[in-house]
Amino acid sequence: MANLPEEISLIDVHAHLEELSDLPDALSNAKTLGIKGIVAVGMDLDSNRKTLEIARFHRRFVFPAIGFHPWKIRGDEIDGNLSFIENHLQECIALGEIGLDYKVNVKKDLQLKVFRNLLDLSITYDKPVILHCRFSHKRTYEMVVERGIKRALFHWYSGPLDLLDKILESGYFISATPALTYSPPHQEAIKKTPIERILLETDTPVIYRGKESRPIDVRISLEEVARLKELDITGVAKATTLNAIQFFQIPFSPS
Repeated sequence: MANLPEEISLIDVHAHLEELSDLPDALSNAKTLGIKGIVAVGMDLDSNRKTLEIARFHRRFVFPAIGFHPWKIRGDEIDGNLSFIENHLQECIALGEIGLDYKVNVKKDLQLKVFRNLLDLSITYDKPVILHCRFSHKRTYEMVVERGIKRALFHWYSGPLDLLDKILESGYFISATPALTYSPPHQEAIKKTPIERILLETDTPVIYRGKESRPIDVRISLEEVARLKELDITGVAKATTLNAIQFFQIPFSPS
């Protein structure tokens, strides 16, 4: 990573903090290097509980989102996790990570049932959704629109560009990850998307080019967005941070 301007303030809008064995150091390093906030996302009942606990311990820095990842859907755990989400969603700034994945070995009808229920909770509690949509971009988008979701973030978008047009026309956002250093589909999506609709993330602790990521790597996402869009890096930092504050309704100023 390059030496970035000292005045930048960034928000990592997607991190699985409960998976980190070095969590205290990871958060301390993030604060030191200009990370103003982190959106911690849950995937199942256990990770949702841990995510809420981490956020309670790091108030006004870690902001929780609880969800039900399609990889984690098991028939005997559905009711318990949906009930937990409904009981705790008001403590969160978003509902996520949720969505569809047509490559994972979970029956589509089960994924669709859970996703519908989650979208209904999003509407009931007026929470934005953080969407996973691997090999299911079109169906995920259709369901979000059909349910009347107002605030949606298509996490790590690398899907079709014609669908991206519809996503942007609907007022939705996409997020940029460190995969911008090597992924042509992800690069093309970011190039096409106005800076006003881009958020920055790491998907911590995903491994990029052999290195396990941490929230400080949102700086890589920033650098790559600025490079691909040929924009000033400080301007990209300010714009994407403001985007995150407004999208999630995070209770602090962008400065």
